[in-house]
Amino acid sequence: MGDDDAVIVDLSNYELVWPTDLFTSEGERILRTLTSPWEDRAEWLLTEALVGSTAVTDFREVEAPRDPWGATRESRSRRGTREDWFSELISRASEIRPAVAPRPYWPQRRGRGLSADGITPRDARREFARIVADFAEKGYLAEQFGEECVDGRDDLPDASAVIARRLGIPGLWPLTPTVWDEDIFYGLIEVFHDLVSRPRLRRFHSYGGCGWHHSEFHNGPARVLYRAKINELLLEVDAGYELAAEGEDLGRLVAVTDDARSLLVHRVLNDSPPAVAARVRHAIALFRARDASLESKRSAIVAAVGILEERRGLIRDELGKPNDGDLFKIANGFDLRHRRAGQLTNYNDAFLDWIFWWYLATIELTNKLIEAAEPPRTGTASAPPF
Repeated sequence: MGDDDAVIVDLSNYELVWPTDLFTSEGERILRTLTSPWEDRAEWLLTEALVGSTAVTDFREVEAPRDPWGATRESRSRRGTREDWFSELISRASEIRPAVAPRPYWPQRRGRGLSADGITPRDARREFARIVADFAEKGYLAEQFGEECVDGRDDLPDASAVIARRLGIPGLWPLTPTVWDEDIFYGLIEVFHDLVSRPRLRRFHSYGGCGWHHSEFHNGPARVLYRAKINELLLEVDAGYELAAEGEDLGRLVAVTDDARSLLVHRVLNDSPPAVAARVRHAIALFRARDASLESKRSAIVAAVGILEERRGLIRDELGKPNDGDLFKIANGFDLRHRRAGQLTNYNDAFLDWIFWWYLATIELTNKLIEAAEPPRTGTASAPPF
């Protein structure tokens, strides 16, 4: 396509409600296949990811040039024109402004009505139920719960039983947030992370008032979107927890850390060699679990130190002897692993956080030393996550 006939997409009227990376990856997947009915998949993505129906309307109004050579050429031309528009939109997704909450309205500016600054923990449970209802309406629970239809099966799964098999508590569907205690609330947050699955295609079935039917499910993008919405809610109420986005505890509530430590976790999880990757994931999961005990944190530290012990030769090559031993003085001097007489036992529990993050950073350091010593690898393009 040349400059003269390039499709120019006006992004000024669009607002993105999805994470940009998720929108891009799902859009690129559609562009990689372009099999019928790709336009339906594209419209569904635009409906979900952007505010309102403006983008869908613009997509539909892209005109196909007239073609005297018959329907086959015409259909190809139509697809190409819309393909160009959609391709440009996806390639420029980072330019689309994120949707934000509307500015406070009159009652809120006057100190009346719903708070514009946050919600209470009790409200958080109702907001969670609303989020799940929105996912259900868009077909994200259809793979697990089924969909009612006059032409469909009569033996739909019992949604309450589906949840009970995972959580061990019956009678939780339909959601009734007013009766939940904290354990049920947090348990449901984790359960629905594992239940949601995004339908990439929907078709309207008018017969019998059935409505939309959903298909082509994939849990990967659904869980990314679910984590984004739930973590935004948990941050708003200052819960102190978030759903883990990677690691052994993926989709489980973990203690919130600052951005620097979150990035450290990401790097160590992704850069550790296969020989120790499982142990790294386990140590991180032990330490940041929502219900992590002091013993769990000590075990996480011991696991981290064990990895460094195996790399002691590498550390010695870099620092020399006896300097290599300095990295292990904390582990040996504090009451952590050997439990010997003379070790420091009377210390504040907060030191465990400092020790763990220090040793995790040291694992990252040794990962870099190992990588630097390896010959360069020929890179290959990695496949998108979904």
